[in-house]
Amino acid sequence: MIPALNWVTAFVVGGASSGKTNIAEQLAESTGRELVYIATAEPRDLEMSEKIALHQSRRSKAWRTIEAPLRTDEAIRALKSHECALLDCLTMWLSNHMHAGSDLETEEIKLLNGLTFPPCPVIAVSNEVGCGIIPNNPLSREFNERQGRLNQKAAAQADIASAVISGIPIPLRGDPAIWKTL
Repeated sequence: MIPALNWVTAFVVGGASSGKTNIAEQLAESTGRELVYIATAEPRDLEMSEKIALHQSRRSKAWRTIEAPLRTDEAIRALKSHECALLDCLTMWLSNHMHAGSDLETEEIKLLNGLTFPPCPVIAVSNEVGCGIIPNNPLSREFNERQGRLNQKAAAQADIASAVISGIPIPLRGDPAIWKTL
């Protein structure tokens, strides 16, 4: 029997290749709902194409994928109440919008509004960028600043949150027991 959900929005953050997506997938699967993967990555080079293929091969056929590199807020609003969505990831979402020259403040507001009252449980995944060195160029510093602020906002409004280090979820917000089952 699947326990009742006591959360609607979740935030999972960690370093690159820390296991955060795997933890988020396990959390989504534990809900017993229909699974939706909202993908923000675009295969702009061979390395990213291979990473996307690896993520796709790891997921079961139970997952429905929505490609939403820019219009992620629309993908969230289109979800159904019987689903659980994994948004992977906020880092690629920000990178896509910076690359596209979007109005970042407007896009951030739209995304965070979508995550405030989603039609079903949503798990947002993001990279922690604040644990490394300060980048040596203005664009990278702007990205780090914006990503750090976006992560803070997403975590603050999430019902539950976890940092993932070496594949182990470390509870940040909400019931710690939720993360111990993964």
